[in-house]
Amino acid sequence: MFKYFPTNYVWNLSVDLAIEMGARIGEIEEMCAPLQEAAKKKDKEGTEAFRNTWANMADKLCVLAEEDEQAGRMISAGEKYMRASSYLITCERLQAHNAPGRLELYKRELELFERGMALKGANCKRVEIPYEGKHLSGLYVKAKNVDGPAPLLIQVNGLDSTKEMKYLVGLPQWLADRGVSSLVLDQPGTGEALRLQGIHARFDSEHWASPVVDWLEQHPEVDSSRIGMEGVSLGGYYCPRAVANEPRLALGVCWGANHDWRDVQKRRLEKEGDFPVPHYWNHVCWVWGAKDIDEFMTIAENVCLDGEVEKINVPFLVTHGSKDSQIPLKWAERTYEQLVNSPKRELKVFTEREGGVQHSSFDNSINAGHYIADWVAETFNARTSIEG
Repeated sequence: MFKYFPTNYVWNLSVDLAIEMGARIGEIEEMCAPLQEAAKKKDKEGTEAFRNTWANMADKLCVLAEEDEQAGRMISAGEKYMRASSYLITCERLQAHNAPGRLELYKRELELFERGMALKGANCKRVEIPYEGKHLSGLYVKAKNVDGPAPLLIQVNGLDSTKEMKYLVGLPQWLADRGVSSLVLDQPGTGEALRLQGIHARFDSEHWASPVVDWLEQHPEVDSSRIGMEGVSLGGYYCPRAVANEPRLALGVCWGANHDWRDVQKRRLEKEGDFPVPHYWNHVCWVWGAKDIDEFMTIAENVCLDGEVEKINVPFLVTHGSKDSQIPLKWAERTYEQLVNSPKRELKVFTEREGGVQHSSFDNSINAGHYIADWVAETFNARTSIEG
């Protein structure tokens, strides 16, 4: 794990995630060098300083992108807008949910992402899926070099990630190369669903997974018999729960298992384990729509996969980092052990040999991501090599 700030796990996690999204080391140095003292301060003061330097870099890149546009260099401009978007993603997720200007920061990140995608002509389209009188937003990435309907992997967030972050890390592109399409989803409690529509998380993830599958079944480019789901971090709970209770999902993948999240919360109350974001308890109350920690802990009692994983009767891959600082490895082992009815179950623990040893491989995602992409492609009878 790259530790720019020796005493601040949350900030190191953020920097590592930014690198996985495509940050440039020179820009990281320019943003982070002035923050060494701020990294030692309390959440509010420290995260404001973090926000300022990262947002200023996004502003700088936007000016450079505008100069590219004026010169007709649209691809270069698109790359800069995308990187500016990733820097806003990085600093927005550290702010308290009610911090002044956070919502505007988020909306700007979405705008820059869309502009960058358009100028680059990227294989990525924003879609909206009807849900309880509102909608869930997603990013659709089409499989490459496939004649007819293609298999598709729904990809869902963890506690504090967004669809743009998951897209930028790379799994949708790696799958597209292998002939598998992607729908990267802001499910309830994350991204646009939470920030723009006030749709909170719920433990019964099949409730929102089923209308997503309904929508995909009407999509002419999607092979409805080959729709799977992957979940990262807390998505390592949402995904198995959905696959266990939505029979149309043909496979599942945990990128970082999260079998008993209620136990993780109890341990965190006892100061065990690392937090993924500052203002942690306020953040989880916001995500789950709880008025206080007591109500949140009551909700969290439901976030456990015991009695659910046994229902899964399709292929399932469980992955975990060997040195995960947030979720103990034992929970990946528990999920695997309970997959007794899966016809193809696998537990893959990433070690120093291949990298990706930290939580959901945020310290080095590419080898882990390629492993997942290959497993999905093989299971869906897609491809893992260039075909002549």
